[in-house]
Amino acid sequence: MGYSRPAGSMVVVDAQHPICANLDRCGCNWIADPASPIGLCFNCTLTRTRPADGDALGEIHAAAWEAAYAPFFKPDFAARAVQDRRTRWHRLIADAGLPILLGAVDGRPLVLYYSVASRPGAAEIYSFYGHPDGWGTGVAAALMAGTLELLRDTGFDRVHLWTLRDTPQSRRFYTKCGFTETGATTTRDFGDGNPLAQVEYALLTSEVERRQGNSG
Repeated sequence: MGYSRPAGSMVVVDAQHPICANLDRCGCNWIADPASPIGLCFNCTLTRTRPADGDALGEIHAAAWEAAYAPFFKPDFAARAVQDRRTRWHRLIADAGLPILLGAVDGRPLVLYYSVASRPGAAEIYSFYGHPDGWGTGVAAALMAGTLELLRDTGFDRVHLWTLRDTPQSRRFYTKCGFTETGATTTRDFGDGNPLAQVEYALLTSEVERRQGNSG
């Protein structure tokens, strides 16, 4: 089967058969079962979360937040914030209006996604976190590809998100996934009275189909 796969992306042979986004790493050469919730290979799985996944989501969120965000805060506040993120996901799963997705490598959960409908036709990716142990594996890019396909198929025309201005790693990741800066900025106070600058990124879901077509 011939195809060209950009590094760290999901290639779609047709609408029902995504190929593992981590092919260079796992070498499985395996096409997902159309009955799978999102996509599957022997190395990388993308699934919709269940109530039992709350602890796994919390561990991902806490570890990612500690690595990327804690340096912006005083140690005592950062420690409390990490613990809060470790325990909030059982409630979020129960209350979520849109599916929460979970990405795993070799069966270990390493990346999560959660979004909300922000305005007619638009979804905001409110949480997208990868455990530091999964950085560089390709599972985050695979989950983002699955996320954008899901939002497109749900009927959203536009996807946007906010990320901290001073986190270059996250900004590079979103750019690689096809997002562009809108020029909009805001600040967010995480609860310590020290607002941090954020920048907005956005993507039209029609671009998902175009990017897939170019990779085929």
